[in-house]
Amino acid sequence: MIVFPAIDILDGRAVRLAQGDYERVTVYNEDPVAQAREFAEAGAEWVHVVDLDGARDGVPGNTAVIERIVREIGIPVQTGGGIRTIETMARLSQAGVSRMVLGTKLATDPAFVKEAVARFGDHVVAGIDARDGLVAVEGWREGTATPAAELVSELRELGISHLVYTDISRDGMQTGVNVDAYEQIAETAGFPVIASGGVSTLDDFAALAALGPDTVEGAITGRALYEGAFRLKHAIRAARGEY
Repeated sequence: MIVFPAIDILDGRAVRLAQGDYERVTVYNEDPVAQAREFAEAGAEWVHVVDLDGARDGVPGNTAVIERIVREIGIPVQTGGGIRTIETMARLSQAGVSRMVLGTKLATDPAFVKEAVARFGDHVVAGIDARDGLVAVEGWREGTATPAAELVSELRELGISHLVYTDISRDGMQTGVNVDAYEQIAETAGFPVIASGGVSTLDDFAALAALGPDTVEGAITGRALYEGAFRLKHAIRAARGEY
């Protein structure tokens, strides 16, 4: 199982939001590139970068920073936030981004998603953010009436085989991970899921890894890592079943 340390960028800084609330921001590093380099040097196999300005505003706000991260750290980068045009995806792809996460467009424009998959194939990742089982869009600020499970069930038809599923109610709260929910989501999707939201202890990594590679591809971790709940190298060991 892959550990994805998260770098959420807002106003050019590495931050975390509590439950997706832009009014509840904690700044962890003024330099996201330095933070990415630190993760890579600590043994990260991937980093997960979110353009929070882009997610909120609907247009990329930190593309230049993301391009620098890709150039400087030497490991694959998965990124999302404000990716709503083919042109944006082309720029990120040309910059060397390995995976691009579609969120709002996934829920609102299936024709766009099909075009993106046709152009960029396996580099396209579904990003489904759910609160109380319902899909949230526009940087988590707007809820929908669409059950998350319904959208998940449509992914294979769209040609997608990677999914980041975020439990918003747990994100940034260090309340632990809902293992059963990820097991159900993976079963519905028909392929492994990347867990996000509430991954806050080594036990969480071990529990997710124990579900097996056919259920969980990876886990994204943010606040708990930044606040010293565990060291990245120990999380990687737990994800490999060595905990």
